[in-house]
Amino acid sequence: MKQDTKIVTAGRDPAGNYGIVNPPVYHASTVIHPTVADLEATQSQARAPSNRGVFYGRHGTPTTFALEDAVLALEGGYGCAVYPSGLAAVTGALKAFIESGSHLLVVDTVYFPTRRFCDTILKRFGVETTYYDPLIGSGIADLVQPNTKAIFVESPGSLTFEVQDVPAIAEVAHAHGAIVIMDNTWGTPLYFKPFEKGVDVSVQAATKYIVGHSDAML
Repeated sequence: MKQDTKIVTAGRDPAGNYGIVNPPVYHASTVIHPTVADLEATQSQARAPSNRGVFYGRHGTPTTFALEDAVLALEGGYGCAVYPSGLAAVTGALKAFIESGSHLLVVDTVYFPTRRFCDTILKRFGVETTYYDPLIGSGIADLVQPNTKAIFVESPGSLTFEVQDVPAIAEVAHAHGAIVIMDNTWGTPLYFKPFEKGVDVSVQAATKYIVGHSDAML
């Protein structure tokens, strides 16, 4: 399927919605289940990204899932999670793989709020962050430490827009048992396919190009 076709069809299921093109909007917090056993089964099912269950609004509704499916169709990958802001997605990804005593490599041209999170919250949790030249490429191997858990890339970089050699960095990261997290906001999945270049986790601020009208945080 061509990418232009994916853009206008991903996340939509007219056949399942009376022929309506866009998915309906579900406003929900509490969700009723016929039995406690049914609730517990739904909660257990929902823990896997490939299996979803509606059991509480914060954990997703069919509207949320439709958006995640649309992004996933463009990005590829295994699963997708929507956050209330791009920074929330960045911090969520970092906290999923970093723990106290870890070392983190972050590109020096990173989005400033990401840097601030590393220099304040992660530092307070005992995580050391080293910032590296965006043009370092495979030379990043010299900065990897035994406790380096992740390498964070952003290409193009915020403000100065350097383009990184993501495949070379990913190769080094994986050789040392580290994962690669990428902020793909500026490249977007239309112009850069992170998972084809060795990235493990792709993040983007949908506030920018997906929303596009400066009227929402996502």
